[in-house]
Amino acid sequence: MDFYRRALALASTTQTKRFSLLLLTADFILCGLIIWKVPYTEIDWVAYMQQVKQYLDGEYDYAVIKGNTGPLVYPAAHLYIYSLLYRVTDGGNDILVAQIIFAGLYLGVLSLVMACYRMAQVPAYIFPLLILSKRLHSIFLLRLFNDCFAVGALFLAVYAYQRRIWIVGSMTYSWAVGTKMSVLLAAPAVFSILLLSLPLRRVLNAVVLVVLMVHVQLIIALPFLRVNAYGYIGRAFEFTRQFLFEWTVNWRFVGAEAFLSRGFSLFLAITNLSLLLLFFATRWIRPSGLALPAFLLTIFQPLSSQKQKDTSLRVTPSFVLTTMLSSLSIGMLCARSLHYQFFAYIAWSTPYLLWRSRMNPLAIYAIWAVQEWAWNVYPSTKISSMVVVGCLSVQVSGIWWGTGKDFAGMKNAVGQEIKKHEHTD
Repeated sequence: MDFYRRALALASTTQTKRFSLLLLTADFILCGLIIWKVPYTEIDWVAYMQQVKQYLDGEYDYAVIKGNTGPLVYPAAHLYIYSLLYRVTDGGNDILVAQIIFAGLYLGVLSLVMACYRMAQVPAYIFPLLILSKRLHSIFLLRLFNDCFAVGALFLAVYAYQRRIWIVGSMTYSWAVGTKMSVLLAAPAVFSILLLSLPLRRVLNAVVLVVLMVHVQLIIALPFLRVNAYGYIGRAFEFTRQFLFEWTVNWRFVGAEAFLSRGFSLFLAITNLSLLLLFFATRWIRPSGLALPAFLLTIFQPLSSQKQKDTSLRVTPSFVLTTMLSSLSIGMLCARSLHYQFFAYIAWSTPYLLWRSRMNPLAIYAIWAVQEWAWNVYPSTKISSMVVVGCLSVQVSGIWWGTGKDFAGMKNAVGQEIKKHEHTD
């Protein structure tokens, strides 16, 4: 036990920047070995290329563009990204070149994630979990999914917000949404961060940035909106899409009848909304030092410029990362159906959320390992799907409990001390 404590202390104080470089070097070698030794698996790449070819041939009607797996169901940024890949991979035929590009993307995003973790002052012993996922390497290097680009843009937005570069962060986040709609799961956190961070006329400025994000979407989609606006919106942002039970990773244990029922869908939607409201009211607005009614009142009766500035300065890199990843995990927990590629959003969120939950390091590694096992079971089983949902539940509940002491003892906007929640005493 004494050895364990000494090792943990050393890992906590190691210079994480140098340790990150060491891990990146190791993962660089691992990526090369995977591409060399492990056969590529075709899932969506051919369909992506078929859809891109139709677009490059002059088809701009989203209702018409399709591939061998079905119609195009991703926003236009996806199409632009894979159009570039189409050109540099000989129409999608040179898979090796594509894998090398995705390996570079993987290492780039990994570097970005590590930078976000360092800004949030995450200890070194958490960092190895960022490079150990078999499923994540598969998603990037062997499947070439568009989620890889979406999660990269998402973490670039997180990093920009951590650096308080609000315009760049908002435009990058909108580009991520324009790559895959799944990134919208972080939207509640984005708006909360902007609402707290912009000290002068904060509501107006937050709305302006939201409008900017909408304009990015309009610019991305403009060529397709001109031809068939309804077709584009209906395909790229199809909120009513019916998922097949056979592909679900998370809810197989409830059975096909319950999974396909309207009641189950409504239950998940209500749970999602309830959790978001709980986190917003009790966690995400805590930098303001105000309870929800008082915080909402400041929308119409703004605080003084100094008090708004004080609130803005409490939006730290750790708060940004915690809020963004907790919102994303809430959405994943309540998603109607998760497919294997969605692990791209979970894999780099889990280590941080478990650490912020104030768990013992051994528990963090154990939960991470169990979750990794579940996502590598193919096809999913009742047991593996229960583990997937259970691990996400642990992360969501853990981050709520673990952040209960954040800002405790801080004076709020009206000079009163913020009390700790009873569960944190």
